[in-house]
Amino acid sequence: MSSERLQVENLHLWRGERHVLKGVSFTLGRGACLQVTGVNGAGKTTLLRTLCGLMYPEEGRVLWDGTDVRADLRAFHTLLAYLGHEPPLKADLTAWENLHYWIGVRRRVEPREFEAVLGRVGAAGCAQRLVRTLSAGQRRRVALAGLALLSVPLWLLDEPTTNLDTDGQQLVADLILEQQGRGGTVIAAVHHALPRAVRDVQHLELAA
Repeated sequence: MSSERLQVENLHLWRGERHVLKGVSFTLGRGACLQVTGVNGAGKTTLLRTLCGLMYPEEGRVLWDGTDVRADLRAFHTLLAYLGHEPPLKADLTAWENLHYWIGVRRRVEPREFEAVLGRVGAAGCAQRLVRTLSAGQRRRVALAGLALLSVPLWLLDEPTTNLDTDGQQLVADLILEQQGRGGTVIAAVHHALPRAVRDVQHLELAA
């Protein structure tokens, strides 16, 4: 087994005639955090979607613990959490119901865990409110609660601090630090740098 957790080898991907990913390669060990930057259209979201198997590169491969993830994508998906631009929440369910169904298909969660994590992310008052009544920042906090509950080794985050105030940005930093402390791996695509509290951040800049 490879000592490296995630290996990305020479990814090339085109969208139509546009060459979006141009030989992207990097290696991340346990506890690593990679910050992916680049101008709009540089391919940050495309890279995250490719890493988790939602898009197919024309060249290159992604390996997890030395095994090509495409050998068993379903198994790989059980090991990762992907948090995109829009939180994965259903508008006509409450925050509590969203977490119950989202996380419940992955693992058993006790009600007290939902209460504790919603309090932790500053969304305790949102538990019984329909998601469509929440602000963008509140929806982001509920999504972060789900991220904290998933207990998976790989996080793929697309603009994780979007719509968050200063306290919310610190919360993101704290969650990433905890994930690193568990030996988890984090890749975050950002327009603005991750909070300074995040330690040992590696950098990858994509060119347009």
